[in-house]
Amino acid sequence: MNKTIKIYGIILAAVLVLFTFLELGKTELVNWNKNYDIKQKSPFGLYVFSKEAPALFQNKIEKVNVSPYEYYQQKRGKHNILLIQPELDKESWKKILKQTEEGADVLVFSETLDFLPISDSLDISTYRIDFENFEETDDKVTLYFTDTKLESDSIVVDKLPNDLAIDSIRNGSQVLGYAASNGVLAGANFIKVKHGKGNFYFHTEPLVLTNYYLLQKENVSYIADLLSYLPDNVPTVWFVKKDMAGVSQSEMRFILSNPPLKYAWWLFLAGIALFIFFNAKRRQRIIPIIPPKQNKSVEFVKSIGNLYLNEGDSRDMMVKKAQYFLHRVRMELLIDTQKLDEEFINKLHLKTGKSIEKITEAVDFIKKSQQSQFILSNRDLIKMNKILDEIY
Repeated sequence: MNKTIKIYGIILAAVLVLFTFLELGKTELVNWNKNYDIKQKSPFGLYVFSKEAPALFQNKIEKVNVSPYEYYQQKRGKHNILLIQPELDKESWKKILKQTEEGADVLVFSETLDFLPISDSLDISTYRIDFENFEETDDKVTLYFTDTKLESDSIVVDKLPNDLAIDSIRNGSQVLGYAASNGVLAGANFIKVKHGKGNFYFHTEPLVLTNYYLLQKENVSYIADLLSYLPDNVPTVWFVKKDMAGVSQSEMRFILSNPPLKYAWWLFLAGIALFIFFNAKRRQRIIPIIPPKQNKSVEFVKSIGNLYLNEGDSRDMMVKKAQYFLHRVRMELLIDTQKLDEEFINKLHLKTGKSIEKITEAVDFIKKSQQSQFILSNRDLIKMNKILDEIY
């Protein structure tokens, strides 16, 4: 190891140590994005709910990572449906509606109910709550049930509460829960809508299922009451987003998902790139131009051919040419060459498209070369060679 490499190594090590100390003293930022991701342990991820779902649903829940449109291509038994902040296309919603008509109960947690075709089919209208109109508002919303048996179970949403409320619903529907701010009713946030033989349950605050709220013991009763509206005698199908179900857990993903490790990794790559650049620049040498060797195979073959033509036996060369031609016909055209009869001539004519007269002439030359009583000259050899090359 020369002196220059040692210097580069010392500089890189010093930078890495300095960067490590800076990262250790850095306050980690909390990701408050509403991602609703079953793999995320951030406050508004669904990691805890995903792990606790089997217990909450008495081991009668199935996570499905395909769209409802794909899932319902085949007949399914009676079941409930769970959707959390769904992002489904129109065809998938049609499948959900059909399942509800046939008797399925659907529990939907979503910050918006502007679905297609949900809002049109179920006659639901919504509005946005203006919390600034409430006196002494502190950005906290408390969610209650309308059922008097559950009035003691509530939940306080104190981080980024949703401002969506349900304005009006069609006859036969029922308000199951509402939101209040500082004791003042803000609007309905949990409703039941009858549809066919089944029911839709819409809840406008999916945050209640996230890690932040589920890890608070006082909220467990409210969440359990919510889920109890689904019948417990049938399994529940939970449609999760496709990009959540198959998230890679590779070592590289782990490194890139942790900011300190990610910065260290990029710094390491930058150091390696700089080292290679400066080291290669120092060691550059003039590369000599070596002309490629010329391919003289054609000239060699021509020389051997001329030598054989001038000094060799015409009959022997015709025999070898005939053998080579018949071998190609057998292997490439798959024609039997045992009998050079009329059937052989017709098959070769069909395969090559050459005239029967030319093929017949070629067969005559081949037969003559195989019979010693015929006297053959160089002229016969040249003519035979030309005809065979023209045929195939």
